Amino acid sequence: MNQPATTSAKSGVIFALCAYTMWGIAPIYFKALHMVPPMEILMHRVIWSAVVLVLLIVGLRHIKKVIAAVSNRRVLLTLMAASLLLACNWFLFIWAVNNNFMLEASLGYYINPLINVFLGRLFLGERLRLTQKIAVGIAISGVAIMIFNFGYLPWIALTLACSFSIYGLMRKQVAVDSLPGLFIETIFILPAALIYWAFFVTQSGDFTQNSSQLNILLLCAGIVSTAPLLCFTAAARRIRYSTLGFFQYIGPSLMFILAVVIYNEPLSTGRLVTFGFVWTALAVFTYDSVKHYRREKKEKKLAALRPEA
Repeated sequence: MNQPATTSAKSGVIFALCAYTMWGIAPIYFKALHMVPPMEILMHRVIWSAVVLVLLIVGLRHIKKVIAAVSNRRVLLTLMAASLLLACNWFLFIWAVNNNFMLEASLGYYINPLINVFLGRLFLGERLRLTQKIAVGIAISGVAIMIFNFGYLPWIALTLACSFSIYGLMRKQVAVDSLPGLFIETIFILPAALIYWAFFVTQSGDFTQNSSQLNILLLCAGIVSTAPLLCFTAAARRIRYSTLGFFQYIGPSLMFILAVVIYNEPLSTGRLVTFGFVWTALAVFTYDSVKHYRREKKEKKLAALRPEA
């Protein structure tokens, strides 16, 4: 009886690993588009994501699932709100990467797992253990020190973290598969992208005037955008929301390495102190997660060995 749940959890882990690895190396792609304004990159992300998703919906015969989702008013309104959060998150991330704030973007996605835990407690009834509360408190302390001692609010990090945590929570709350859900979200923001292309684009809208390399990069925006999101939403529906946060260390760690080693972003004292607190919080959180996982596994083994009454 437990086999379907176990299989689902294993596939959820694989989806999470794929999603966060792709997000971690995504800055390389956006750095390659540094000559294109962030709003235009966002426009291309939406338009070419819509094209990729249409092909997937038709090819995989998910049209009935899309119709079922749009027929449910609650699902439709939730996905509409999620699409706006997603667009804001996409834009801010692009802007941060191409304006040399990759370290702050990395910080935001380090904070994200702890916000996931908090939201899981607040909205999903997932209980916070004492160690988890301590981890959240340490992370908050790190942000507070940056604000009060260094006079800087890490607004990029906080906005990215909160917007994506709330987006993930919304997606977990509606009974829609990852592919149809992402398709509907993209369709909601597609008209705005097309209007922007028709009236406001100044650099990248005319493919006949672009280099072939730039055109290929722009067309790849659909794959770069949809692949990790599909993996993320698939993972969010298969494993606990607080557990999902554990895998997010992969993405910001890759971003941090890229920012410091490859793109030479300065690691100021304020940022380093905050990163130190957040890393400590994540170490505490990881210790608690591993300990709890082992305890649950041991309890399940003992329960399986007990004779039936």
